Amino acid sequence: MNRRKFISTSAIAALVPTLLAKQKRKNPFCVFTKPLQMLSYDDLADLIAELGFDGIEGTIRPGGQITPEQVPDELPKLMAALKKRGLEMTIMASGINNADEKQNVQQLEIASKLGIKRYRMGYHKYDLKKPIVSQINELRPVIENLVALNKQLGMQAIYQNHSGSNYVGAPLWDLHELFKAHDSKYLAVGFDMSHATAEGTRAWPLHANLLRPRIGALYVKSFRWKDNKRDNCGLAEGIVDSKYPKQLIKSGFTGPINLHVEYLKPFTKENVPNQIAAIKKDTATLKEWLNWD
Repeated sequence: MNRRKFISTSAIAALVPTLLAKQKRKNPFCVFTKPLQMLSYDDLADLIAELGFDGIEGTIRPGGQITPEQVPDELPKLMAALKKRGLEMTIMASGINNADEKQNVQQLEIASKLGIKRYRMGYHKYDLKKPIVSQINELRPVIENLVALNKQLGMQAIYQNHSGSNYVGAPLWDLHELFKAHDSKYLAVGFDMSHATAEGTRAWPLHANLLRPRIGALYVKSFRWKDNKRDNCGLAEGIVDSKYPKQLIKSGFTGPINLHVEYLKPFTKENVPNQIAAIKKDTATLKEWLNWD
């Protein structure tokens, strides 16, 4: 075998374990880019590829890397940078929570044409001075219109549960009530382990079981209690159940595993090296939980 053939064969052989690992992994592995959104598109894409993710949850929203007004001009540029590195916009983190505003529709139409299949919705909140059930009923037609648009565009809306006194989705049963009439291909829950643990304490597995048919993405992050408040921290230092991600995958879940690292403030360009170190640390922890290479 001549030198050129040897090098070529060796290179292919070296790639086989990586390719096999990706073939075995049914779940796209992505990271939320809020701590990195100040980077250029090319620098971000290079970093994400280097870190070994399949894609990103990019911030395409007010205050994000791309604002709603910038979507027509800037989103194609970001998608081109990702595509060049073999990456995807696994989830587009948006501020969209209805299909009634022209700008919302425009953003989703552009995203769909660019090949984006999932977007995280903006949040709905309760008015605690009014009955909760009547507010849920008022949301039903809003959700129905959004689902109709998603069907038309072939997209899936992801609603991330948050903890808090007035968030729709904090108690989780309300998402079951709102979403049960709709196909999860077009409307699903981004199950956030941290917020579910904070709100559900010991009952969170019941909530996870209730929502299992509607879980479209798993949001992985952790926290600990400090002065009776949530204190975000690294996966290895927190209290979320390390066994749940693997259990969810074993149940047949094929949606994205989405790592959130948001505990190092401020989110500035000067702090990016620390953010990268934290992402690497939490990625290693999560891969241990999942037995991923």
